[in-house]
Amino acid sequence: MRKTQKEILYRLLQYSLFEESQNDRNDMNEDALFEYPWFESYFTEKDREACFIREAESERLLGFVMVNTYMQKGGSGHSIAEFMVLPKFRRNKIGKKAAVMCFEKYPESWEVSPSCGSEQAYLFWKNVIDEYTDKKNEYEDGIFRFSKIPVDNPK
Repeated sequence: MRKTQKEILYRLLQYSLFEESQNDRNDMNEDALFEYPWFESYFTEKDREACFIREAESERLLGFVMVNTYMQKGGSGHSIAEFMVLPKFRRNKIGKKAAVMCFEKYPESWEVSPSCGSEQAYLFWKNVIDEYTDKKNEYEDGIFRFSKIPVDNPK
């Protein structure tokens, strides 16, 4: 990711953290920024990946996703660390398509923790994951857990 893209991602992340701050305990610091200690790791560690969500035809920026291999409940797999679609583009399946693309890129175990205290985030992820897994997932302690083995790669 180029430096300008990194700066854009940071600004989008700040917007997302601001939006989440309505429900969690994350406060701005003295520089009016929300702390995110793992941000630089997305550019230095191979087990972390950040991508923009863009409109296919125009390449217009619609949001972002950050994925890592930190599993809160143990085991190995991938986790959605941060995920945001700009409000203007929500409710038209852009987020669902982006989430499924992530799940398909790493067809193994997954954990997804909806934004703490956000009913909207919980319902979004519940609907996406239920459809993706045919309702074969677990939800405990605020974390969805699931795996889906691709049909062309049975174990």
